[in-house]
Amino acid sequence: MELHSSEALWNKYKTYLIDCRRIGLSLDVSRMNFSDEYLAEMKPAIRAAFAAMAELENGAIANADENRMVGHYWLRNAKRAPSSEITDEINSTIDAIKAFVKKIRRGEIKAQNEKKFTDALIIGIGGSALGPQFVSEALESAKDRLEMHFFDNTDPDGMDRVLQKIGKALPRTLTVVISKSGGTKETRNGMLVAEAAYKAQGLDFGRHAVAVTGHGSELDRYAQSHHWIERFPMWDWVGGRTSELSAVGLLPAALQGINIDEMLKGAKDADTITRKPDIHENPAALLALMWYYIGGGKGQKDMVILPYKDRLRLLSKYLQQLVMESLGKQLDRNGQVVHQGIAVYGNKGSTDQHAYVQQLREGVNNFFVTFIEVLKSASMEENQSTAETIEVEPGIRCGDYLSGFYQGTRSALYENGRESITLTIDEVSPRAIGVLIAVFERAVGLYAELININAYHQPGVEAGKKAASAVIALQQKVIAHLKSGQRGTAEQIAAAVGEGSRAETVYHILRRLAANPDRSILMSSASEDSPVTESVFSLGAGS
Repeated sequence: MELHSSEALWNKYKTYLIDCRRIGLSLDVSRMNFSDEYLAEMKPAIRAAFAAMAELENGAIANADENRMVGHYWLRNAKRAPSSEITDEINSTIDAIKAFVKKIRRGEIKAQNEKKFTDALIIGIGGSALGPQFVSEALESAKDRLEMHFFDNTDPDGMDRVLQKIGKALPRTLTVVISKSGGTKETRNGMLVAEAAYKAQGLDFGRHAVAVTGHGSELDRYAQSHHWIERFPMWDWVGGRTSELSAVGLLPAALQGINIDEMLKGAKDADTITRKPDIHENPAALLALMWYYIGGGKGQKDMVILPYKDRLRLLSKYLQQLVMESLGKQLDRNGQVVHQGIAVYGNKGSTDQHAYVQQLREGVNNFFVTFIEVLKSASMEENQSTAETIEVEPGIRCGDYLSGFYQGTRSALYENGRESITLTIDEVSPRAIGVLIAVFERAVGLYAELININAYHQPGVEAGKKAASAVIALQQKVIAHLKSGQRGTAEQIAAAVGEGSRAETVYHILRRLAANPDRSILMSSASEDSPVTESVFSLGAGS
């Protein structure tokens, strides 16, 4: 790999820098070693990708598996929607969110104890949790209207910890349950746990609950029949990983006190710029082309996200889902096996230097870095930063060191043949977060077209859900067998319930149940020297 001199790098920086003053974002690809001819060679391919994206925004069926349009771009510019009905639904939902949040703040909608809500519990999984969590942490401040909490898994210990943190504030906590279908098991489980917690305190869950879900869904029907406070729509043309600027993300953000109009404006302005056909003016197109270049169009290198700002700590997790769920596909549009995808992981600067930059610089060169630089050192709040006013050395502040570590890390990596991209934003603000979301969404869409895969379906996710359901069904058969007074090894029990080929799964089920005393499953071994897989399982007394 040929490395450039400082002068050559400066010239390359000036040549390829995209500086979008209108949205407060710039893109630097000078540390990517593509040839001078590369962008010209890719013009026909990116032109076709732009055409495909235009069809998408015009309402083409993009998710053929479910005969769905994909319209997350309409969320921040409803006039672009393909029908007046969709336009009206988007606008009316935003208005409804604002009106609802205003009533919460004024105390017109109160908790059961007639007190104002002080906390919010958001229950979701995947895109229904990652987006709201990312935005919440990025934009939290001392002025937040509600304290935010999240159930984002079906881990009972994790939910217990959140409930313990909420503590005595539970009677003043508004719970928002987010699920398009209403049948997502992790979200349903979290809802039932929350409902039980309210009931244990003598509270009516419905008087503290709000749903974001599809019209007529299982959750929608449940919320209606249990007289929940409000319901907001989640449309089938919005995928979970692109739902942050729908009610999924806008309602939690507005409850927290975040300016959702600014988020939407940032995304809308970024969409305008990333529709431009000139790749020298379009940061999303150039990002997609860099991903194609570095991975040979086959995802051969991982994407390491390194934001040099604590507020953006969750950006790597958010992008992990957006990129990997969209691009990780076995088949291309022609049905050919391609095994596409880009693995994404990340940390934050300058923690990265004390964590894994050592390997990035000197280990396996199977990655490229995307640095996120933030120019403004302090947060968006006025008179808020004490740390940034302190000089740690004469004329030098903490933010100067953070910038120095970013530039030093980028240089150290490049000097050892490791390539990187830098996205720079002016500050972390609602508008900037909207910009980042829109730029990466567009880059993912364009890259998917370059490699001829469908970014908007996820058959692998559905396969995992079906497999999990099969495990739960097997567990019910095993427990019924033990309740009939039977006992035996995992192999014996598997054979007895007609699942002899699934002895390993039966063993894992029984071992976990035995580790939880309240499940009343006993596990005993003939001796300490006997193989653990030959342990005998039975139902304990009192069960």
